[in-house]
Amino acid sequence: MNLINEASPHFHGKGSTQWIMGMVCLSLLPTLVASVFLYGLGAPLLVLVCVATALVTEHACCALMHRESTAGDLSCVVTAMLFAFTLPADCAYPPAILGTVFAIAVVKMLFGGIGCNFANPAVAARVLIMLALPVALGSYPDIMGRPLDAVTGATPLAMNAAGQEPYSYVDMMFGLHAGALGETCIITLLAGYIFLLVLRVVDAWATAPFIATVAVVTLIAGQDPVYQILSGGIALGAFYMATDYTTTPMTAKGKVVFGVGCGLITALVRLFASAPEGVAFSILFMNMFTPLIDRLTRPQPAGGAKHALI
Repeated sequence: MNLINEASPHFHGKGSTQWIMGMVCLSLLPTLVASVFLYGLGAPLLVLVCVATALVTEHACCALMHRESTAGDLSCVVTAMLFAFTLPADCAYPPAILGTVFAIAVVKMLFGGIGCNFANPAVAARVLIMLALPVALGSYPDIMGRPLDAVTGATPLAMNAAGQEPYSYVDMMFGLHAGALGETCIITLLAGYIFLLVLRVVDAWATAPFIATVAVVTLIAGQDPVYQILSGGIALGAFYMATDYTTTPMTAKGKVVFGVGCGLITALVRLFASAPEGVAFSILFMNMFTPLIDRLTRPQPAGGAKHALI
């Protein structure tokens, strides 16, 4: 499915929604496998619970709406996997189930289903759990399975905020530290993203400005930009959530604006807010401006009148 924001004539892409979502799921498998080696069998079980919940929830919502089930297009599976990847590997099942139901039933299906939601469902679910059930995100298992308190410096961002000795770049790249099950192993996230780039499922118009903005702002603030990029959820957010078809602007210029906005907000939250991480908040905030960004950056036919804001 290729959606091009241009004047007619248009063309139909060869890829179906199911194929695109299947490729995204496939690209996430290396990170899932890495989480098994890092955190044990609890990681894939958590992902399985979220995926099963998402499938049941979307099928039930379609039944209530008297519509043919869309669970088979795999979009809910992608949402479930991305949301699960933002959680600790030892996260209790009730918060994971609650977040998944919220993502599918409220953020996605309540607004009409795939292509109609105003915010990224996985990001919205993550923010919900952060605000409503912060205890579910209060600790992260170490790679040896030892529970570590995130507040006292288990995660790289928390350690950096507390002024403790940071992890090495190698540890950050290979996920040899405490953190969410799908955010720690940067090398597998990067491999999955490159796989999607090669298939032209995603592009780098939002991803590159997102990462570059975080690097520039944190460098100006006297922080280590490489450490900031490799820590937290920037890789997962920039590679997989800022490239969402529905909630990211359609135009290349719009995607650049979106990426810069996400990077700026993420950096400011990390530098000045009480929370060590700001990726989810930045993407959710910029999602609200996507329609406006699209309107201001969409191509204008030669000789046509300027687009009105309202």
